[in-house]
Amino acid sequence: MIQPRTLKGFRDYLPAVMIPREQLMQTAREVFRSFGFAPIDTPTLEHLEILTGKGSDETDRQIYRFTDNGGRNVGMRFDLTVPLARFAAQHISTLGTPFKRYHIAPVWRGEKPQDGRYREFVQCDFDTIGTESVLADIEAVAVINNLLETIGFDRFTISVNNRAILTGLLEHLGLADKSVAVLRSLDKLAKIGREKTAEEMINAAGVTAEQADAVLRLADCTGDATSVFATLTEITSGNEKANAGIERLRDIYEGALASGVPERRLRLDVSIARGLDYYTGVIFETTLDDLPSIGSVCSGGRYDNLAGLYTKQHLPGIGASLGLDRLIAAMEQLNLLPTASTPAPIFIAYFDKDHRDDYLRLATNLRSAGLKVEVYPEPRKLGAQLKYADAHGFTVAIIAGGQEWTDGECQLKVLATKKSSQVTYRHDAPEELVEGLRQILQQPQ
Repeated sequence: MIQPRTLKGFRDYLPAVMIPREQLMQTAREVFRSFGFAPIDTPTLEHLEILTGKGSDETDRQIYRFTDNGGRNVGMRFDLTVPLARFAAQHISTLGTPFKRYHIAPVWRGEKPQDGRYREFVQCDFDTIGTESVLADIEAVAVINNLLETIGFDRFTISVNNRAILTGLLEHLGLADKSVAVLRSLDKLAKIGREKTAEEMINAAGVTAEQADAVLRLADCTGDATSVFATLTEITSGNEKANAGIERLRDIYEGALASGVPERRLRLDVSIARGLDYYTGVIFETTLDDLPSIGSVCSGGRYDNLAGLYTKQHLPGIGASLGLDRLIAAMEQLNLLPTASTPAPIFIAYFDKDHRDDYLRLATNLRSAGLKVEVYPEPRKLGAQLKYADAHGFTVAIIAGGQEWTDGECQLKVLATKKSSQVTYRHDAPEELVEGLRQILQQPQ
């Protein structure tokens, strides 16, 4: 016998998790579409040269790669942004700019599994390609806020930074050629603390202790927006690139507030750098206030040079990604997932075998009215069927035996409360039953 098991870092999704998972994907689709983003899809496999050297040395190591039957070096996508850059370079003459897309699909990274992080996971991405307008940056913040809010969260924080500020400071410190290594070290600040981050900058990036301190002083800027902007201007000492980055960040912050993002959810955080090398401007990280340890559940930023690896046409981009499986893991820990393991809230008990066709016609009538219904497949005792319905999280059971069919009525039993009511039903007049079911389903359970 082969032992049934999954690979480390991979997981099965049972109905109780897969149902809300699909609901979250549908919510993301609806939010993205409400802002005008159109769906696309790209292959799971790309030529390896498309993927390598685009994220970081670490992501290059994490790529699942192999030689296919045609002798080609291929890799499985580690995110949806790098394939988008290739896609845009290949199709932008047909699509035109600006081009707004969303993409919901699995990606793979051979990294160490940890809480809420798997080697196969679904990303829900949205991006705007072909514009450097600050309006696109502002819209990205608004989409993140709308998305988390529509999913049902109220307590979350969108941290915003602009890499141009850090880049300007590094130029001012004479560290422009070491920016990638410095930013990678800075990205670990929240995990390893100030002292170890400084040590890593000195050892990995070759900066002096004074230079590391200057970078970390910038990252230490906290407080309300007014004080953060004032401190940033002071620390960057008039560096032109940093000043432009600060003004851009100010525009994004004020524009996000004008777009309806509550001030309590916006945080200016100069310490976030994002680990991927392709970011060039504004960057975002979104954390749940009630479970910050799970990490960022929606991240992204501006990448103005990524498509330049595939085309001479300048195709700047801005976007973010909802980490669906990390969010699911967070919702599991916060007890926010529904317990139902069926997508159909209505259960029809089939216990009178002489009326099989009546049960089937009843189910068809309800589905024609837009309701989701499951009919039990065997004429077992009613108690056993109701126990099954309870265990699977159905909302309401329809009970009709020989006498009910004769009298033209049926019983509706709300499974959570055990309350029952009688309603009139005929195959040619199902309206009263349909209305009774809708009223039950609209009530909080």
